Amino acid sequence: MSTQTVLFDAPGPKARARHRILTVVGALIAIAIAYFVYLKFDEAGQLKASMWEPFVTDPEVWTSYLIPGLKGTFTAAGISIVLAVIFGLLFGMGRLSPIGPVRWFCSVIVEFFRAVPVLLMMVFAYFGYFATSDLVPNVHAPLAAVVTALTLYNGAVIAELVRSGVHGLPKGQAEAGLAVGLTPGQVLRSIELPQALTAMLPALVGQLVVVLKDSALGYGITYLELLTWSKTLGSAYANTVPAYIVAGILFIIINYSLTKLAVYLEGRLKKRRARS
Repeated sequence: MSTQTVLFDAPGPKARARHRILTVVGALIAIAIAYFVYLKFDEAGQLKASMWEPFVTDPEVWTSYLIPGLKGTFTAAGISIVLAVIFGLLFGMGRLSPIGPVRWFCSVIVEFFRAVPVLLMMVFAYFGYFATSDLVPNVHAPLAAVVTALTLYNGAVIAELVRSGVHGLPKGQAEAGLAVGLTPGQVLRSIELPQALTAMLPALVGQLVVVLKDSALGYGITYLELLTWSKTLGSAYANTVPAYIVAGILFIIINYSLTKLAVYLEGRLKKRRARS
């Protein structure tokens, strides 16, 4: 069988030359934009060596701003991850329920929270409830709103992962369980769900990256996470651009580490399945 793609024709010499020209033009435009941004930052004095010195010479930059920001980010992300996993498992199993009303209700909830933007949920949760209620102290209201929004959105995503993971299993798994006398619920809990969770473990770890990144949206409701503390740091030391650049680097390091963890887990799972 030919290895050529059947979706489109391979580009010819003229098309390849055109693609190279477009690539070069695009790269030149990107370089020009980056240079223009650099000039603007340089004119504002944000790229001077003195703007970066506090990150090396002043420990308070880390102890009073960046580390508390990381703590706020990890706190919101950690609580949200635990609650989102619980939410996702419950509603994912609900979407697989043989009971029609339960399946319909869980499907509506999951699809709704998957469609609503996270920032919008944070705003409604904070200004519409937590900021005006006595359920949590006012000092913790922004955290409660961030956790609520992240839990609902990411829990809905995990629920869909559970549903698709179970449906992706060979049908023989369920048929074998039913053949030995298990009920559909027992088959789901004892046979299908454990296998689906193992298969979707890399995707779950990858979802941690989304939770960490989305925690920065708490900036919009004054939650004290890394982005908010970076803004405060920039105001205190008059180095706003360097402060945001350092915050971006920290986010990249954390998210890259989680991504590599997901790749590692995926490789381990593939090797385990290959040995089996």
